[in-house]
Amino acid sequence: MKKILILTAFALGSLAAAQDTTTTTTTSTDTTAAPAMMGPESMTPEENFAKAQEYATQADVAYPVPFYDRTLWKSAVDSAYYASAGAADNRDYMAYLGQLYTKTQWWINAFNVWSKMDDLTDAEKDWASLSAAKLAYIALNRGDTETARAYVNKGMEWKSTPSLAAISARLQ
Repeated sequence: MKKILILTAFALGSLAAAQDTTTTTTTSTDTTAAPAMMGPESMTPEENFAKAQEYATQADVAYPVPFYDRTLWKSAVDSAYYASAGAADNRDYMAYLGQLYTKTQWWINAFNVWSKMDDLTDAEKDWASLSAAKLAYIALNRGDTETARAYVNKGMEWKSTPSLAAISARLQ
């Protein structure tokens, strides 16, 4: 109780002293604005692709587990998205976007990218079947066997994996 009273008296005394002093402030108006950073929407597809690779490399070092909600991973995915959207006919940009979606565990977007692509490489088939297996597992856990089966079937078209086979067995 004694400490509270002393602290209160000290605070009130400091407040009263502050009211007695006059403060003069001067402001200046700066007419030069800092240049805005270029966002991915204002860069070329080539620049975005290079930025996506740069951000992904930095993110691999900075974070133990890749998730889209991490700043560098978000920047990598967003830049890859703009690269792919800006050059829709560039297969490499789309494949890199699919890889980043898969790596950051954004399964539905990964699945959708892989589904749009033809002639996947062996590595891309691995990524694609992983996204299908994850989505099938999620659907199975919520009791949606029809959707789980659709994901398993599409995943098996890409590559038959033990995960997809195990989920398929649970659907029988």
